Amino acid sequence: MIQNVHQPSLSIVIPTYNHAHFLRTALDSIRAQTFGDWEAIVVNNFSEDGTSAVVESYDDPRIRLVNFSNHGIIAAARNHGLLLTQAPLVAFLDSDDFWYPEKLQRCMDKLAQGYDLVCHAEVWLGPGERRRMVHYGPEVRATYESLLLEGNCISTSAVVVRREWLERAGGFSVQPEFVTAEDYELWLKLARDGARMGFVDEVLGEYLIHEGNQSRTALRNMQAVMAVFEHHRAALEGHASDSRLRRREAVILYSGARGLQDSGQHRQAWPHFFKAVLRYPWVPRFYAAMLINALGRRP
Repeated sequence: MIQNVHQPSLSIVIPTYNHAHFLRTALDSIRAQTFGDWEAIVVNNFSEDGTSAVVESYDDPRIRLVNFSNHGIIAAARNHGLLLTQAPLVAFLDSDDFWYPEKLQRCMDKLAQGYDLVCHAEVWLGPGERRRMVHYGPEVRATYESLLLEGNCISTSAVVVRREWLERAGGFSVQPEFVTAEDYELWLKLARDGARMGFVDEVLGEYLIHEGNQSRTALRNMQAVMAVFEHHRAALEGHASDSRLRRREAVILYSGARGLQDSGQHRQAWPHFFKAVLRYPWVPRFYAAMLINALGRRP
């Protein structure tokens, strides 16, 4: 007789590398969820710390560890985890982030209203003692054109998405030039394909910003976002004016400059501020940030 194996309602994919000191907090936050019908797959990039021991310390059959070499492309790890999932719904959690107990249930409730992807608000912690609430969306911002021209408004560790849409989009792109912006590129593909995206305006998790975050590497992220934009911009021909396209390019350059400024690299920020202004000079916040940069202060 073939034994029936329970298929969970939701699969959680957790890529990790040398984050044993963070991973336990992430896994504890999953086990504390009020919604318990899940499986979690930790995709370990052959960590050299105690990552394996942390996962093995849990006597919970819902948590699995797989070793996978992603060669520095976290999208490959997420895609590998996705291939191993069983559930029709998928959530992603970076190993240095964590969720509040109601996260999954709140997202499940929102998905039940006919959405294909749901994203909730988060607290951003760091760098240092900084702490701020970040609200994503709103829904009108989650269209293909708006995401492309106005930028990302979705966070990977804050989403639950229907597996069928991830498969239709081909998962995360593993193109090296998209590294640090591969999530943004996935949301663009989902929006282009017609996925309905909803937002929960409630803080249900925390995103840790520290010097190990790839997304804090300002220039690399700026270049990755620009590469994603250039990859998709042909779809806007005839739909967006040259002025709007130039403004988007300028804002990407400005974001790179702000990232450098925020990390105290004021001198390195100047070329990107100047490029942003030359590309599109009619954005007041460019000049405010440049004044702050001239004073050598963080915003």
